[in-house]
Amino acid sequence: MSGLVDALLIVVAVIVVIARQFRANRIDTGRRWWLLPVVLAVVALRGAGLVDPRHHTASLILLVAELLTGLAIGAGWAWTSRIWTEPDGTVWSRSTKASGAVWCVGIGLRVGLFALGAATGVHQDSSALLLALAATLLVRSAILVWRAQSLRPAVAPAPAYGEPMFQSTGKARG
Repeated sequence: MSGLVDALLIVVAVIVVIARQFRANRIDTGRRWWLLPVVLAVVALRGAGLVDPRHHTASLILLVAELLTGLAIGAGWAWTSRIWTEPDGTVWSRSTKASGAVWCVGIGLRVGLFALGAATGVHQDSSALLLALAATLLVRSAILVWRAQSLRPAVAPAPAYGEPMFQSTGKARG
């Protein structure tokens, strides 16, 4: 049953993460941006099925390949995301079509790794995929926070007396 729960957790996490990234999201550099990836990694590492004991070397190679794929997807996703600063100093991000392409390539690579493991008889637990997802989110968040900290706030003209103050809608500018 744990494998089913892990698989459902992975599917839900991927759907939520991908769906949220194509809307404008505020980047809060002071927040604990690393917390969700750490929780996912702990859940992935709690079980003993991360490495197949009958195919130790092949299993480790597939795990490393999965982690490297996750790191590459996270970096590609972060660098293809658009970030901008609103006049009030808040920093926002939104994934682009290129980010979607990064995800599609990453999913294809992961399917290929799973197929390779299945063809060689290596038992693959969902923990490896969950750990790679944690790596993806950790790298993406770290790069976005770093990029956000390097931005300077946009300068907004001061409103004239009696005019309403500008309020950000959180939507991307064209």
